[in-house]
Amino acid sequence: QVQLVESGGGLVQAGGSLRLSCAASGRTFRTYATGWFRQAPGKKREAVSAIGKSGSTAYYLDSVKGRFTISRDASKNTVYLQMNSLEPEDTAVYYCAVPANLLLATSRPEDYAYWGQGTQVTVSS
Repeated sequence: QVQLVESGGGLVQAGGSLRLSCAASGRTFRTYATGWFRQAPGKKREAVSAIGKSGSTAYYLDSVKGRFTISRDASKNTVYLQMNSLEPEDTAVYYCAVPANLLLATSRPEDYAYWGQGTQVTVSS
């Protein structure tokens, strides 16, 4: 079993930065692919970024390319999402997740079996 806990959300002005953290317990995180997703009110959950088990970045949503960076610290069993130049459109609840097969980082929420509780990110204009 994999347990995930997100942190680092908050309220920030447009143009500001936040770093989200996803801490894992239950197994060694470095063996997993991991994805970051977000869901705004009234919208579908969408993939923001994903990182493979080897640490290679597998995916970025087009609208966040050049602004967001996903990374992993295997020694801390943590995956990060550094978010710069935030825009009001980035406002959402952000979730980290691990795929059911543990290995393949994709952009499809249905491929992910383990989810954290989410952390709210609010960007004011």
